[in-house]
Amino acid sequence: PSTTGAGSEGALTKGPFNAINATADLNNTLVSMLLTGYGGFSSAAGYIGPNYKVDHDISLLIPEVWCRMAPKERTAEWLIKNGELEKIDDYEVDTPEGKKTINASRLGYRITDKFVAHYFGRVFDNPAAAINEDMLKPELQSEEVFMDGIENLCDAQKKSALNYFKDGTIKYACPLLKIVLHVMAYGHYEGKSIHDPEIRALFTREAMLKSDWYKQRLVTKQQRDTVRLMSNIKALEDFMNRPGY
Repeated sequence: PSTTGAGSEGALTKGPFNAINATADLNNTLVSMLLTGYGGFSSAAGYIGPNYKVDHDISLLIPEVWCRMAPKERTAEWLIKNGELEKIDDYEVDTPEGKKTINASRLGYRITDKFVAHYFGRVFDNPAAAINEDMLKPELQSEEVFMDGIENLCDAQKKSALNYFKDGTIKYACPLLKIVLHVMAYGHYEGKSIHDPEIRALFTREAMLKSDWYKQRLVTKQQRDTVRLMSNIKALEDFMNRPGY
């Protein structure tokens, strides 16, 4: 999604590609990411701040960089440990109405100049000329535009998440997805922010594997597979018992 300009792109504007509740796909995606340790990475498209129009040039460049990285180098843990990803924190600004919190942490982590030198250097002789500090930190171009982009992102997330409460499909969300949707829609879950250690501890592979809801998910899957396979066996037996077969 666009994070430095008005509006949203990509996943935030697409509808489901099947007729089932979207929570089913989201449940599967979230569980799969935790099980496999998959880190979600995204690249900029369109503009990086108000001064750099990149269209899809960055999107085309990233695979060239990524394929030159070792498997361990493509993990968020490795990149954070080595200072090649930096966390973006919320911050406050003064407004005529008083202090205002900018939820910059919604952007997650971003690459650093160390990442550019190390990995973009495998593609470019002078990587800093291709990706400069203003692109890495678009708030240096315009603090106002940067804040506006974050607020647009948060508004889009809220609008999207509220739909799950309006149509009642929130009840089909797994516990972890419920937390995410509550935070997107209302900014907290049972009075706790997404930064609360108790909340964050739930979003680990180990915690999920030990949870009752995940165990029930496995049992349900097993039961449904059994019913389906027994139905398949009966269909084959019925077919084989037909005259001439």
